[in-house]
Amino acid sequence: MKHEEIEAEENVSIVVQFVLLGFSELPNLQGFLFGVFSIIYMIILIGNSLIIIITRFDPALQKPMYFFLANFSSLEICYVSVTLPRILVSLWTQDRSISLLGCATQLCFFLVLGATECFLLTVMSYDRYVAICNPLHYPLVMNPKKCHQLAAGTWLGGMPVQVGQTWQIFSLHFCHSNQINHFFCDIPPILKLACGDTSAHEVSVYVVGMLFAVVPFMLILASYSKIVLTILRLPTAQGRAKAFSTCSSHLVVVVLFFGSASITYLMPKSNHSGGTDKLLSLFYTIVTPMFNPMIYSLRNRDVIAALNRLLFK
Repeated sequence: MKHEEIEAEENVSIVVQFVLLGFSELPNLQGFLFGVFSIIYMIILIGNSLIIIITRFDPALQKPMYFFLANFSSLEICYVSVTLPRILVSLWTQDRSISLLGCATQLCFFLVLGATECFLLTVMSYDRYVAICNPLHYPLVMNPKKCHQLAAGTWLGGMPVQVGQTWQIFSLHFCHSNQINHFFCDIPPILKLACGDTSAHEVSVYVVGMLFAVVPFMLILASYSKIVLTILRLPTAQGRAKAFSTCSSHLVVVVLFFGSASITYLMPKSNHSGGTDKLLSLFYTIVTPMFNPMIYSLRNRDVIAALNRLLFK
């Protein structure tokens, strides 16, 4: 009996650090990947910083829509900075180890900022709904105080739940391996390393995913269904085209982000594969933030005009 207890204790080793396998299966492309991700990171930083600058200082963009766009660009910089610098360090040094505390910290910030993005995209759709469906009440409803309250709510709203979820996940014992088949600390690959039955934790992930992804997405769809009906009732084709142009860029970002993120977090653990998780995660953590400034600027005449005034003044 005593021998069995000792053997059981030995099998459940205490993990003090993880190894992020990342792109280790591509040993000949490490330098190339470092160059590509460095360029992507610079594009994200420069593109989103330009949007923050013009929405802050250009008089023509002192509107609620662009206030939330500046918040969104700030969020994208923070969101990608949680994962991409660590990827670059791993590719440059080939040191893929990360401490247990470092992994938990990265996951916590990633989840909190991911929840913020879900909420902020919902608030941005509500702003477009009020502007198009209730234009006479728009200045009253989306006043500066209300805008700042909504922005604060999006940044802080998901924090208690996501901190709690991070603590719950890292309270597990890890005995299968310390190698995370991913390029950052994310829930699905970490749960694969946990000992015993993790079904309760999987249910918790689904519940939080429904709360922070599905519910906001449904609210966004409700807003846009009313927006589309309102736009179709506009008397002129020019008015309909202008209304659609102010919403289409936001809708593209919504589909890109929620589509890839929902597959990752709402798919059963048994259906997860390392390659699929990495591909989807690359899409919503790196690719989407890179294209967001382009999507918003190229489809918005006010933003293009403000950029021209900034760059060619």
